[in-house]
Amino acid sequence: MKPSLLIWDWNGTLLDDLDLCNRCLNDLLDAHGYAQRYDAAAYKEIFGFPIQDYYRRAGFDFTRHPYEALAEHYMEEYLPAAESCGLCPGAHGALKWARDAGIRQVILSASQLPILRRQVEERSLSGFFDELLGQSDIYARGKKETGLSYLKESGIDPASAVLVGDTLHDFEVASAMGTRCVLCAAGHQSRARLETAGVPVIDTLNELPACLAGL
Repeated sequence: MKPSLLIWDWNGTLLDDLDLCNRCLNDLLDAHGYAQRYDAAAYKEIFGFPIQDYYRRAGFDFTRHPYEALAEHYMEEYLPAAESCGLCPGAHGALKWARDAGIRQVILSASQLPILRRQVEERSLSGFFDELLGQSDIYARGKKETGLSYLKESGIDPASAVLVGDTLHDFEVASAMGTRCVLCAAGHQSRARLETAGVPVIDTLNELPACLAGL
């Protein structure tokens, strides 16, 4: 059944910031005196939500370096560098396909809302979306609550919606909202990890229209 609403994750699903986030992690480790470094494959095995747990898996000691200070340091590097990030493979085509098919589209992101708005506007994508749903701070804590509130206020039937993301947290958010879910392995977690969710996993967003047709 064709969905009436696509709920898009942003980072790693539409915005191709995987390499940048990997680099920022290694730079943060280096700046705070940690010896370990992660290549892209290793990064995709440790990244996840809550972000605090991901930082712990990366090896940060919060008794030495508080999470809030690490997050602020990370964003100081990430934000200006993210201006050069493009879209993930197939992203623009998938957005255009959904728009042409009459499917409503929103972004549900763990990013702070002003940052999300700026990043979407810089890529001339605002016209694709009915709403941008972001967070009130930089700590990526409230995606489930934001999504549930949006569905309640909009009156949209969750069964008619599909969340498209790139992490197991996106699956958890979809489950909490009662929507269907498709995960893309081009982002921040490996295909092997994503497949444990038991929902369709695609390699790039080029595959999304055919995948949605089969749901």
